[in-house]
Amino acid sequence: MKYRIGYRTLKTALGTTLAIIIAHQLGLENYVSAGIITILCIKVTKLKTVRTSWDRFMACILAMPFSYLFFEGITYHPTIIGLMLLFFIPLLVMLHLKDGVVTSTVIILHIYSAGEITWAMLLQEFGIIVVGVGIALLMNLYMPSVDKKLEQYQQGIEDNLRIIFKEMVHYLKTADSDWDGKEITETAKLLEEAKLISYREVENNLLLRNENLYFHYFKMREKQLEIIERILPMITSIPVTLKQGRMTADFFDELSERIHPGNTARFFLEKLRGLRVEFEEMPLPKTREEFEIRAALFQIVKEIEQYLIIKSSFKGMKKEKETNQKMEIETN
Repeated sequence: MKYRIGYRTLKTALGTTLAIIIAHQLGLENYVSAGIITILCIKVTKLKTVRTSWDRFMACILAMPFSYLFFEGITYHPTIIGLMLLFFIPLLVMLHLKDGVVTSTVIILHIYSAGEITWAMLLQEFGIIVVGVGIALLMNLYMPSVDKKLEQYQQGIEDNLRIIFKEMVHYLKTADSDWDGKEITETAKLLEEAKLISYREVENNLLLRNENLYFHYFKMREKQLEIIERILPMITSIPVTLKQGRMTADFFDELSERIHPGNTARFFLEKLRGLRVEFEEMPLPKTREEFEIRAALFQIVKEIEQYLIIKSSFKGMKKEKETNQKMEIETN
């Protein structure tokens, strides 16, 4: 297995070192604990780091009066630590601060080890908390861009969709295919991975969390893939080729050539409506088999209409504006 040091590992190592050095320079006792708090607070995204840091900060602050109540109110004894945690941990869970259990326990043990509670000692503990949490937040101010990786996922998904449509075209024109359908499972896997990465990007953008186009793009493609998975059994159930099937194939063929992040669905929706009108104006089927095939094709066209409506609701990637404009010129 190839050994690799990740960006989060580097941040954790640097942040822990800085936290310990700063806490030591400030003359804080138990200064090493500042490094522990930093390690616990650094998460994979800015949002998770902020949430975790808040939970740990508040839990540590609550640990101080609790310690005073139990240790000074009863006695300093190991059994009192256990008794205190029986009440303290459920309180943190009730206040949705459960991520702060470990760090607050560290503060409790510091106070227990001191054997007394003074304002100076509480100030020391507060300093450790602030340094540990502050360095963790500082380390996660910068997150490396994942745009290139998301572009690769986007390209892979679109390439697979082209292949899927081409295979449907081939079957509608020949009623024969040896395609194994691997692009379907590959696309589903790519979408899962891409959604995970793009969601992390959403959580890293605290100010514009709803403006991540990649996240909405992959959600849109996921819905489209569901429609394609419904269409495929309908297509493979068609035993022979008909004129309507070849017309549908020609439409699919053109559609496959225009798969990109931009939004040109309106053009194809208009073209699809025209195709449906042509179908309706054709003579009625003469045999039961022809009726069933045309009914299946009509259902396929309805599903593709939903496929295009989903795409039309997506405003398109910003970098694809020029592609959209070019497409409009070509189709006007």
